Amino acid sequence: MGDGYAWIPHGGASVVAARTAVLSVHDEAARKGPELKVARFPEKLAPEDLYRAAYLFMYLSRRLEDRIFELYQKGYVKGTVTVSAGNEATAAGMAIPLRPGKDVVSFLHRDLAAHLLFGATPRQLLCQYLANAESPTRGREGNCHHGDAANRRFPMISHLGQMLPTVVGGVWAARAQGEEAFGLAVIGDGGTSTGDFHEALNVASVLEVPVLFLVENNHYAFSTPTCHQYRCRRLSDRAAGYGIEGRTVDGLDAWAVYEAVYEALAAMREDRLPRLIECMTLRLFGHAVYDKGTYVPAEKLEAWRRQDPVPATRQKLLAELGMREAEVAGLEAEADREVQEAVSKAVPSPRPGASCAGWRVFGQSGPRTAKRYQAAKVKNGDAVNRALEYLLENNPRAFLVGLDVGTYGSAFKTCKGLFERYGRARVIDMPLGESGIVGFCLGASQVGGEPIVEFQFADFSTEAVTQLGLNAGTWYFRAGREAPLLVRMPCGGGLTMGAFHSGEYEGLWSRFSGLKLLYPATPQETFEALVAGFYDRNPCLVFEHKLLYWTKSGDIDFDGDLAAVWRPRCHREGDDVTVVAFGAMVHEALAAAAVSTRSVEVWNPFVLQPLDLRPISASVQKTGRLLVVQECGGLQGLGDAIVSRLVQERLRDLVAPPRLIAAPDAPVPFAPELETSFRPAKARILAAIDELFGGDGS
Repeated sequence: MGDGYAWIPHGGASVVAARTAVLSVHDEAARKGPELKVARFPEKLAPEDLYRAAYLFMYLSRRLEDRIFELYQKGYVKGTVTVSAGNEATAAGMAIPLRPGKDVVSFLHRDLAAHLLFGATPRQLLCQYLANAESPTRGREGNCHHGDAANRRFPMISHLGQMLPTVVGGVWAARAQGEEAFGLAVIGDGGTSTGDFHEALNVASVLEVPVLFLVENNHYAFSTPTCHQYRCRRLSDRAAGYGIEGRTVDGLDAWAVYEAVYEALAAMREDRLPRLIECMTLRLFGHAVYDKGTYVPAEKLEAWRRQDPVPATRQKLLAELGMREAEVAGLEAEADREVQEAVSKAVPSPRPGASCAGWRVFGQSGPRTAKRYQAAKVKNGDAVNRALEYLLENNPRAFLVGLDVGTYGSAFKTCKGLFERYGRARVIDMPLGESGIVGFCLGASQVGGEPIVEFQFADFSTEAVTQLGLNAGTWYFRAGREAPLLVRMPCGGGLTMGAFHSGEYEGLWSRFSGLKLLYPATPQETFEALVAGFYDRNPCLVFEHKLLYWTKSGDIDFDGDLAAVWRPRCHREGDDVTVVAFGAMVHEALAAAAVSTRSVEVWNPFVLQPLDLRPISASVQKTGRLLVVQECGGLQGLGDAIVSRLVQERLRDLVAPPRLIAAPDAPVPFAPELETSFRPAKARILAAIDELFGGDGS
């Protein structure tokens, strides 16, 4: 899948592997393995069957992590090693009812038993820890970050709160396609302090998405005790703030967790509302192997060790459920053999190739053609509206989300009429929370949804830097699966809106790998950018200059050739100087060129990432002079990068030092007189052109 990741198939002759395969198949009927009865929701296990199944994977998790720790001590495993000791009952109990491949889940680094229950093999998990060539991500992802996005087990990132909205979006998309899917979004007690925890719960409640939010409360977030994290008596009490039900259960008892999760699934089946469960569990070691946990009082740690759920569950099997010692020992011996076999095969596996050649941060480019479209005398704002209608009409799984995009038609009316035509199922006013919105759409993109996100202003996109730049942007590289998102960025100044509504931020977003950026300047380019960005299989950001929405007009003649869209655009040919400009500055450059005594060639790079400067480089070779114009400050945009690259390529062809025209490195001022002076315009461009010729404008 993806770019050929070596996903290791399930299988093998061992009992544990066979049971893993059985547990990984969601089936309406109960399945039987040797001494083991397994059933997924809506079937329900009896306590004795639940404890047998849970113990097998609790023990397997414990023994696997024991070996991982040994390999760390011997130098085979690098980086972070986190252990699940104390959390195994919660991990097993919560995972058993869910249906792998159907329900959408995100597990944490202390949920090894849950990953095993969802189809991960011990060898896969070991290879991920060893970061070898046979690891599911070929050593690209952090070694305790496990997942399988293709099978709806979303990969973990270290910014744990950001995982939650993706589950909400994935379940919403599955439900929109008629599936009865549920979600399980796991977070630690510390992670409940993050904004995305709130945003995910709020979105799930408002949109009625049946996701179970499960808090693993092990009393410490790294070294910070829960008394410094929250003041409520129980974290489950927070559920009331979202109008949903919450409960706290004993996370050291696999049955208590299982029953609470099962009952939540049954309730969500009826009312579609999310639930919040807090599992009181333990962390018997430090945050990771490098942390000795000395901040936990010794007497408290000793009391916790007496509650260790693995030996406690073993004792329950023997003393209360009637299993013989030989039966339990047989399960353990088979698990030990499974772990040993995984180690013997994983440790000798080759290391990943050290060469950077062939590294890919982008997935497939999508289809090469789309339906033709023509329209005459269209303004830029209308081009946006027409492109959105075109996409919604021709793609049944496309949906638009944002703030006030529904009946109001968005802040700049670019979405006007779409809600009336397509309804709330596809044009959705979201709660105010940009990070949660992006995470929601990222998750939806993994379950067949085709999201279009509008930020009300590009300035507000800074609220979603982690979700968009670090989660969505790295998704393909670390998960081997495309994340198609179209993100609209109304940007730029000239409308007297002040510092927090006038930024562009193309420079900021260009610094994140895995994102594609397009910045159109005309109705034709605007329509093409939105359509091509939608059909591309990567996160695509389209910058729409607000000043151009209703001030510039032109024809749209889209021939359907999507591949041809991804190119720089020459707006005016010339022989004396090459001017490169973005957004509204394209029109300022054209205005200057129209009155200049020089022959000025004007280019819009259009695709700002991945940046293709070849035709512009050829222009500089022809003219020998380069002027780059950007609206934002000199340190904030892409102009310096463009100058640098073109100088490296064309230094010998330049007959004058290149120039960059930019705004001051300051916030955009509010007063119209100040903003007019702040933004580059025709007069400054004309003067700079003259300076490239020694200041002689004749």
